[in-house]
Amino acid sequence: MNSVRMDNLSWLQYEQQVAAGAVVFLPIGATEQHGPHLPLGTDALLASAISEDVAAAVNGLVAPALSYGYKSQPKCGGGQHFCGTTSVDGATLIAMVRDAVREFYRHGVRRLVLVIGHYENQWFVTEGIDLAMRDIGPNAGLEVMRLEHWEFIKPQTLERIFPDGFPGIALEHAAVIETSMMLHYFPHLVALDKIPTHGPAQFPVYDMYPTRTEWVPESGVLSSAMGATAQKGALLVGDVVQGIREAVGREFRLVA
Repeated sequence: MNSVRMDNLSWLQYEQQVAAGAVVFLPIGATEQHGPHLPLGTDALLASAISEDVAAAVNGLVAPALSYGYKSQPKCGGGQHFCGTTSVDGATLIAMVRDAVREFYRHGVRRLVLVIGHYENQWFVTEGIDLAMRDIGPNAGLEVMRLEHWEFIKPQTLERIFPDGFPGIALEHAAVIETSMMLHYFPHLVALDKIPTHGPAQFPVYDMYPTRTEWVPESGVLSSAMGATAQKGALLVGDVVQGIREAVGREFRLVA
């Protein structure tokens, strides 16, 4: 039994912790191809694992992840043409987030953190929060934090891991950062021998519809994960967990 996971608790145990003021973390990922070497659930797995580490440090709880995200885009997720990528419309994601926020409020949760692990989710999650807050009302006492976990990686860590230059977070889909973090948390799910060796994808500054699938490497990897290690993953995770923990403590006024 993992005591920070909501789905490992009885409703009475959960109710008791909520009543005591626990911060609740809701990971929001996707079911999306991550090349031949990482699982389809990478985004939700990482968001959940990070949330569990932070929750353990602040006596919080982690809800089951929302594991279907907004449609994969060619320039940051490879696109919708890959088998296994299972996405939802923006309106569907907005509605799921809106309902989830309202439900946690109904439970008595007053401090809620939405941890995004899928690049394309950002603005739809924002809209879901906004609509839920409007439904609940301005004086309800609910505070919601929304974050993307990769934003907490420190510049000096990126310089250390990418001495030849950081290609940018969009091209890091299934690349060094995600692969290293998966090696840290879930090494048994990483197939190192299947990592593609091709260089980063080259995209124009515009988009085309129907999607030009030929722009995307056949592997689905936008930049090679060669050089990913569990040690690099530990550095990345250390930054992210520390940064989120500090942000949560500051904004929710937690006693150290």
